[in-house]
Amino acid sequence: MNSRSVFIIAEAGVNHNGSLDLAKKLVDVAADAGADAVKFQTFKAEMVVSKFAAKADYQKSKTGDHESQFEMIKKLELSEEAHLELVNYCEKKKIMFLSTPFDIPSVDFLEGLGMKIFKIPSGEITNLPYLRKIGRLGHKIILSTGMSILGEIETALNILRAEGAKDITVLHCNTEYPTPMEDVNLKAMLTIGKAFNIPVGYSDHTKGIEVSLATVALGGVIVEKHFTLDRKMKGPDHEASVEPDELKEMVRMIRNIEKAIAGDGIKKLSASESKNKDVARRSIVALQEIKAGEVLSVKNITVKRPGTGISPMEWDRVIGRNATKNYEPDELITW
Repeated sequence: MNSRSVFIIAEAGVNHNGSLDLAKKLVDVAADAGADAVKFQTFKAEMVVSKFAAKADYQKSKTGDHESQFEMIKKLELSEEAHLELVNYCEKKKIMFLSTPFDIPSVDFLEGLGMKIFKIPSGEITNLPYLRKIGRLGHKIILSTGMSILGEIETALNILRAEGAKDITVLHCNTEYPTPMEDVNLKAMLTIGKAFNIPVGYSDHTKGIEVSLATVALGGVIVEKHFTLDRKMKGPDHEASVEPDELKEMVRMIRNIEKAIAGDGIKKLSASESKNKDVARRSIVALQEIKAGEVLSVKNITVKRPGTGISPMEWDRVIGRNATKNYEPDELITW
């Protein structure tokens, strides 16, 4: 995805509440945080959900049940003109524009915008015509796997590959907003990677940032995190999102974790700690005044810092020898 090992997607989703101005403010936040990409959602409500479809429970709890799912998401559409403005705005802000298409015409539209990475949302993992369409594009693909089992993931991957898709990353995901910590099951990400020998990551709908950080520590190469301008805003996804300061802190921590796990795995003296070796280790020193010729014993020698003299590991070789010179207390014993 980029030269760094972890590709961080700041998921704006529909947290713009249908407003282009709010969408641009979300771009500002993502760019300031240092995310690699900011991602929206592209759809025509008429092609995604029937007028009689009920809302999910988490959607009802955030937006009430006075309207249908169709009525709710219809208000969250962004126009084609708004998409064009956002693409240009992202370019100006030096952050990658991404958007998840939820219907086949939206796939074509985003392809026409020049988008090179296509995200398949969890709900479309069993949508055969949609998967075939995405697979034929020849672009990088990110596949979310919320609500799915390994067999469904395998089937989706086979469909995508049959259409020519080669560069696919699979994201473990839980589609409850917010996801309870006990339902994260982050080890499933590792299971997916091992089962299909494929790069993996996590699409994070939990509160807080710790699961995203754990994803990186476990070897995930993509972290997708929902964010908002304010969790108190009205809308289905705001509560399960992080606010600007949290997003910025998450990116900072991920970059530090990347550095921390990037070593070669060999246990050795590092460049930064080498200067502390002599300070922290000990040497054999005189415990009291010792005269030349006196026998060195546990009564007149001990070990203290610094570590510039004879190592305490040579203790048995030193005991019983005769002092070759006079020593003051704390003076380093020499051979």
